[in-house]
Amino acid sequence: MKIILFVHPTFLISQSMPRYANLLINELEKRGHEIEVWQPKARFYNLLNVPTLKKWLGYIDQFIVFPLEVKLKLKKYPSETLFVFADQALGPWVPLIKNRPHVIHCHDFLALKSALGKVPENPTSFSGKIYQNFIRKGFSKGKYFISISHKTKVDLHEFHFGEILSSDVCYNGLNREFKKIESFKARKEIENRLKINLSSGYILHLGGNQYYKNRKGVIEIYEAFRKRNNDGIPLLLIGPKPTDKLNNLYNKSKYKEDIHFITDLQDEYINTAYSGATCLLFPSLDEGFGWPIAEAMASGCLVVTTDEAPMNEVVGKANNFLISRMPFNEKLVSDWAYRASEKLVEIKGLSDNEKEIYLNTGFESVKRFNTIVAINNIEKVYKSILKK
Repeated sequence: MKIILFVHPTFLISQSMPRYANLLINELEKRGHEIEVWQPKARFYNLLNVPTLKKWLGYIDQFIVFPLEVKLKLKKYPSETLFVFADQALGPWVPLIKNRPHVIHCHDFLALKSALGKVPENPTSFSGKIYQNFIRKGFSKGKYFISISHKTKVDLHEFHFGEILSSDVCYNGLNREFKKIESFKARKEIENRLKINLSSGYILHLGGNQYYKNRKGVIEIYEAFRKRNNDGIPLLLIGPKPTDKLNNLYNKSKYKEDIHFITDLQDEYINTAYSGATCLLFPSLDEGFGWPIAEAMASGCLVVTTDEAPMNEVVGKANNFLISRMPFNEKLVSDWAYRASEKLVEIKGLSDNEKEIYLNTGFESVKRFNTIVAINNIEKVYKSILKK
């Protein structure tokens, strides 16, 4: 196949989207497909080094200059060329090729849901609402889609304005190997690395400061857990430096000496951190997928997460440690955290045999997230679209 892959410009700060695009490029090229990447160049963006203006100059590059370049180049490509969008957020470019074979990869619609007022935890500015509507109108010109979860597919069909001719779910594969490491060995290695006593285990969270990662909820649950089970088991939050609001919550905590923000742990230690943990605490408000859940299960780590899609979709039948979504009403958070902490108490009380049963179920569940299977499914969809 001849594939034109639309990707985000390099001047946008992103980690997950370039990784996904590179995965598609590398794996499809191995199979003999010809991939050509199209993305805006930083022309106007580099004219001024003024942060408040660079975003708007970048928009000129993305939505005025780049579409003109695409229109000029399109004439050179035969009708059997497949145009692939690595992310539905590239929607404004979809109308350029709407009458050519195409497919749009959909990851999550969190920003659009916020813009539509569906997420009280994350109000959107007026300009943000305009921008998200611009993206929505664009991807709604598309007819063929691949979503990374059934939840994302449901959201796509809710927000798409037009007719969808093809809509498939292709789970991503884990982007590196995760395996079970003996818990004592794993804890010792992380303990030596972080200089924290982890001999009795620890509760783990991985995630950024985005509202939906709900790091506040992690600390609230931990507080409730320690009030009813004060054995000193620490909490490790792996991710960026905490926000001011999160720092304020931390400073007020009676148990702050046992709460650790880990901001400099290299990727090579993440598998070990999962394997040594008592459990992963992942009370997300929403996700496109929720990769730490799959990574933890593959590493032999039990998972406490939100009983809503896509989190419960990723867990599958792996365990019953599901909790309700944290309420927006602050007055209800304390009761929510107490009920959620019951799952941590339950995990602490598991026998070795009971824990092994849950872990084995997790290993089976995570087999769905295999890179080779993912590319097989994506390739199959691509070929079917070219035949239409």
